[in-house]
Amino acid sequence: MKKRLFSMAILIAMLSLIFGSVTAQSYSFSVPTATTELYINSDGTATIRYSYTFQNEPGAPPIEYIDVGLPTSEFSLDNVNASINGSSITSISYADPQYIPDAQGVTLALGTLAIPPGESGTVTLSIFNLTGLLYTADEPEDYASFLFMPNYFGSEYTKGSTNYTMYIFMPPGLGNNEPRYFPAEKWPGTDEPTEIGITDTGRIYYMWNSSEADTHSKYRFGGAFPKQYVPEGTLVAPPTFLEKLGAFIDNALNVVVPICFGSLFIIGPIGLGILGSKQQKKRKLKYLPPKVRIEGHGIKRGLTAVQAAILLEKPMDSIITMILFSTIRKGAAEVVKEDPLKIKVIEPLPKTLYPYEKNFLTAMKESRVTSQRRMLQNSMAKLVKAVKEKMKGFSYKETVAYYEDIVERAWKQVENADTPEVAMENFDKYMPWTMLDDENERRTREVFTPMRPVFMPIWWSRYRPSYRPTSTGTSTPSTGSSIRPFSGGRSSMPSLPGADFAAGLVLGTQSFATNTIGNLTSFTEKITNKTNPIPKPTSSGRSGGGGSICACACAGCACACAGGGR
Repeated sequence: MKKRLFSMAILIAMLSLIFGSVTAQSYSFSVPTATTELYINSDGTATIRYSYTFQNEPGAPPIEYIDVGLPTSEFSLDNVNASINGSSITSISYADPQYIPDAQGVTLALGTLAIPPGESGTVTLSIFNLTGLLYTADEPEDYASFLFMPNYFGSEYTKGSTNYTMYIFMPPGLGNNEPRYFPAEKWPGTDEPTEIGITDTGRIYYMWNSSEADTHSKYRFGGAFPKQYVPEGTLVAPPTFLEKLGAFIDNALNVVVPICFGSLFIIGPIGLGILGSKQQKKRKLKYLPPKVRIEGHGIKRGLTAVQAAILLEKPMDSIITMILFSTIRKGAAEVVKEDPLKIKVIEPLPKTLYPYEKNFLTAMKESRVTSQRRMLQNSMAKLVKAVKEKMKGFSYKETVAYYEDIVERAWKQVENADTPEVAMENFDKYMPWTMLDDENERRTREVFTPMRPVFMPIWWSRYRPSYRPTSTGTSTPSTGSSIRPFSGGRSSMPSLPGADFAAGLVLGTQSFATNTIGNLTSFTEKITNKTNPIPKPTSSGRSGGGGSICACACAGCACACAGGGR
């Protein structure tokens, strides 16, 4: 008898080990594609739709449960539906607090629809009538704002990258220039929307897409719109000072304590401040209003290189430098001092000047730097608004591609020239467009090598006073694209190696930009405030569902944080 009992004990122990190892297995899956759609409705509620394609790993246990965190607990299971591969999921419950703290989310029990090892399944989930996502913005006061962190799964469960698409649909009926989007945070793609458009039902939408995303990172998206489009009672009141302080301390603890308790009050605020300042700096440089990106039809042809630079949202120092060269080439200005580079206006002004060139010259007449910069900022703001008007009804994507192609073709004309004379002639002719290239400085230096002779453009003497020729007669300022050789003609230029010519262009423009506009971010911010202002949303202490460090001390915050994927 004792021998039999002993044998049974061994058998039970072996079975326990076998079944224990099976149940202890963790989920292991990839998510090749994922889509999140956030709809802000006219009644002040929100609708969220998730679509995940799960690829279960071979040898992993079946995926039987899926946990999804939500930005608020203010929802009803009656307003939740889900399916997998087109079949309804009937067992939906409030989230298991073991996986999503405070049960702020839902748990989908797949049952017989579980995804076996090595197989895949597409799960869709819709949640309607969520409340508590909209906040009253601090500035301007007549705006509502929101921030949204999509559901994420535990990093211990997910593998590989995801082709992730995020949509935000604004309430219907908004004017083209009324809504605002917030730049995406921690997003692996561009923080600006990949696409902006309007649906058949009149909803303006913003779309971000990245093939380098994943489903375990904590991305953030958001926006704002005039609060008149939703009932006033649906907005969450701004938090009090004590609530803000409590939220800050709570989130600082959540972020910093797991890393280093002893550095809590030093590293935490500094780290949060650095991350915030980077995002804020990016936003200050985004002067182009979102309305321009709302899709129209066809290409807007006929823009000047400077206007195209605005459409491509090139840095303001580069655009002002383009205007400088435009006025010099037209004989409307000349450099009187090279270091730092200063110019004077040549009267009478040519009739071929564009309004933005005239405004530039008017600003450069100012002796005080502060007045000069203020006038330049006003001029650039007018230019941005003018480009916005020109783009009405045209396709932003098609137009951008059109002008990017012009830039590349312009450089090819220069780089593929057979002789130095033709290279310089083409460079002078296409200079307004080649300056649009982000690699303009590098390509200029590569074309004009030290050993390559340079045939100087006739406007060069107005740009570099140290190379002004000795005139034997009168000459008129150039209003076109002409080349003057080293010697001969009515005046002569000294021989200049190609590298010196390139360096003169590059270093001179850098000096001019630095001394004229000062700090690029500060200069551009004042333009952005006029052309693409963004409401300053409130800070709240709302945090979402799961994750051990779901820090959501954010603007108009309604963050979904989930550590699901059991």
